[in-house]
Amino acid sequence: MHIPVDPSSPEPLYVQIRDHLAEAIARGDLPAGESLPSIRVLARDLRVSVITTTRAYNELVADGLVDSVRGKGVFVRAQEPERIRARALERIDAALAEAVRAAGTADIGAEELHHRLHHRLTRILEEDL
Repeated sequence: MHIPVDPSSPEPLYVQIRDHLAEAIARGDLPAGESLPSIRVLARDLRVSVITTTRAYNELVADGLVDSVRGKGVFVRAQEPERIRARALERIDAALAEAVRAAGTADIGAEELHHRLHHRLTRILEEDL
């Protein structure tokens, strides 16, 4: 399993791992019942510490995305569409709040912020076609 991690990113490695796996689960790339790599194997493959992968997996368990079965591994939990949507909306709201704060510190108005969001959406939709 390829999980891109960037050690120079301000975002902690465990967050990068958790987010990548959460997105893969939400997209259906990791279906219910699928086992994730063991903590040690993932740590070795990504060249990160076991503590880092353990923390990422623990957060996925806390988020209700996976189940940890002692002695067997970590498995993707069946997801309810409403719950996936609610989690996505929470992440979107947090990202938008951060964007508004950043815009405020740089004296970027609502109109320009809206324009940038619209531009980003248009680019992403064009890439998907």
